[in-house]
Amino acid sequence: MPLPLSIDDFGTRIATVWSELRPATRGLVERALQASSTGNQTTRNFQYDARADLELSRFLAALDDRAAEKTDALDAEKNGKLKSIADTCAAVLLEKTESAEVFAQLVRRAESQRDYRRIDILADALTARFPPSEICELARSQDNIVRELANEALARCPVSVLTALLSDPVDAETARAALRRQVVEYGSEEARQIVNALDQIDEF
Repeated sequence: MPLPLSIDDFGTRIATVWSELRPATRGLVERALQASSTGNQTTRNFQYDARADLELSRFLAALDDRAAEKTDALDAEKNGKLKSIADTCAAVLLEKTESAEVFAQLVRRAESQRDYRRIDILADALTARFPPSEICELARSQDNIVRELANEALARCPVSVLTALLSDPVDAETARAALRRQVVEYGSEEARQIVNALDQIDEF
C-alpha cells in the first residue's frame, strides 16, 4: 500500500510531521510501505541513521494518536490506511532502532494492542542489538514492562559486560543489581565472586 498522496486527510498534525521529515526519511517510509504491500520485506536495505530514528518515532506517535481519537472518526478506508502506515513505521523502528526511548515507545504500543508476540520480538532485539548503556537506561524506566524486559536482558549479559559497567557512575548500581540476579537466578559463580568483592569494598 503506497503512502496516500492526500496525507492531509489524516489531520493537521500528521500532515505537519510528514512535511518536516527529510526527503530520505519520507522515501524510507514509502519504500517500506511498498515492500509491506508486496510481501517483499527489504527494510533492512534502507539507509537509516539516528535522525531517521527520531523522525520515524515522531511520525509514529502522531499516527497512533490520530488512530486513538474517538471524535471526528476517519472512515474505514482511511483508518485502515492510517493503521497500515503506523504498523509499517513501527516495523522499521523495531528492526533498526537502538534508542532506549524508541524501544520504550514500541513496548508501550505493543502492550496497548495486547500484541505479546511483538513484545517477545522486542525483548529479543533488546538482547541482540542494544548497547549495555541503553539497556541500563531502560532498566530504570518507570514503565513496569520496559523495566522488566531490560532487567531480564541484563541478567543474561556476560559477566564481563556487566563488570565493565561498574565503573560508570550512572549505570554501576544497575549493573550490580544484574550481577546479583545472575547469582540468585542462574547460580553464576563468577558473578558471585564479583558481588562478594563489591560487598567487601562497601564495608570499608
